[in-house]
Amino acid sequence: MGMKTNGIIINADASQLYTDLQILTARPSDADEKILPHRLFGIQDGSEPASAVFWAELAKKEIKNAHASGRLPILVGGTGLYIRTLLEGIAPIPDINPDLREEVRSMSVEEAYSALQQEDQIAADRLLPTDKTRIMRALEVMRSTGYPLHYWQQRKTGGIANEIKLQSFVIIPPANILRSRCDKRFDQMLEQGAEKEVIRLMGRQLPADLPIMRAIGVREIVSYIRGEIDRLTMIEKAKAATRQYAKRQRTWFRHQTDESWIKIFDDINFKKIDDFAIKLLSI
Repeated sequence: MGMKTNGIIINADASQLYTDLQILTARPSDADEKILPHRLFGIQDGSEPASAVFWAELAKKEIKNAHASGRLPILVGGTGLYIRTLLEGIAPIPDINPDLREEVRSMSVEEAYSALQQEDQIAADRLLPTDKTRIMRALEVMRSTGYPLHYWQQRKTGGIANEIKLQSFVIIPPANILRSRCDKRFDQMLEQGAEKEVIRLMGRQLPADLPIMRAIGVREIVSYIRGEIDRLTMIEKAKAATRQYAKRQRTWFRHQTDESWIKIFDDINFKKIDDFAIKLLSI
């Protein structure tokens, strides 16, 4: 950059936390990490599932350390739930009774939604009738604690939004450019050795429901390696999954962030973004 910078990059991407997948999660390269200090990238073994609460506690420490050293902490990543948990905190929901949870989870989504409409109308109105995971969660919270989910969500604790001065930016490029870059990035991942990375991961024989095994591209490459699909199908399926996830992210950041988040609706003008980053980091 040709000038002194004072930033520290702190990862806010769920998949980039894991050690096992550097290529397939597009973690920063060694060259990137030489430009500025990077924190919380590749720190978690794939056998140990991370959570938003786990990440938020680590991020708080890194932000505190950055401030103590006179550096600017810069959160980078697209996991909206992680960022929201850091800023807003968590709802202090008591542990759910195991027997009650099993009872709720054994219901069909139709039965659970009908029950939720009777017991927590506010939650039911907010959810799609097919959103099984969230319907079950809202119903089990209501039945186990005696209070609806929104009661607990209004009592979140541990957030740092009021303790820091935050400036937020969301770059939202045109959909056609985003799709094109998603496709190109997966091609680059294959060129860089993503298949070998997944083969090593398969060798660990980890449970299929772990977050690391659900990272975009893993399932498709595993199916290809096992001979269940051909290479072209693998590539198309992985690219489609990437595009779908990018679309969900785009929608989330459009609608789940308030007016203080600056939305940059523009072509990907990397020169413009680089100039902005230099100004942000320079002292």
